[in-house]
Amino acid sequence: MAEQHQKPYVPAKTLDTDYPLIDSDPHFKRVLRYARPSDYAVGAFSATLPASVLLLWENISPSYVGRGGFAPAMRLTGFVGLAGGFLLFYQRSSLRFYGFTENKREQDMDMREMVDKVKRGEPLYGKSSLTPYMQGVASRNSRYSGLFLHVLPWFNFVNHEQHGVDTAKYYRQAEKELEAERTAS
Repeated sequence: MAEQHQKPYVPAKTLDTDYPLIDSDPHFKRVLRYARPSDYAVGAFSATLPASVLLLWENISPSYVGRGGFAPAMRLTGFVGLAGGFLLFYQRSSLRFYGFTENKREQDMDMREMVDKVKRGEPLYGKSSLTPYMQGVASRNSRYSGLFLHVLPWFNFVNHEQHGVDTAKYYRQAEKELEAERTAS
């Protein structure tokens, strides 16, 4: 009979940060949902800056590239600006999940979202069709990937349970709220 070997669980590394860790591998949609208006503003400004600077340079010192030469340069600069603006927007939001920047608002949103899921009996981080092994692979590949977005844009699109936080706090809070609702009735 063949012997089955269990793959070891590799816990997420905990970094020493000024603010509490919310999630070491936040899902792509969750990062977008938790973004602040300032993230949108910085991303939009950064997205429009390259094309604006190219247009300004063209007005100050024309390139005289002739018919059809400036439009492709503007399109390329516009695309690079949009990509860079989105990556900056995404990174600013994800840094709060890691605890590198102030994240009180995100902590409150996280607690509310997860406690509501506990009360409804849903999995905290969503359902996944992947095997636990593949979920672990996906987690290890995208954990703290927001810190390296400027080199390799890599996002977490997989629901899994490996987020580097103790989920018992959500269950304790849900129990407190359910008890308070029961005693208030």
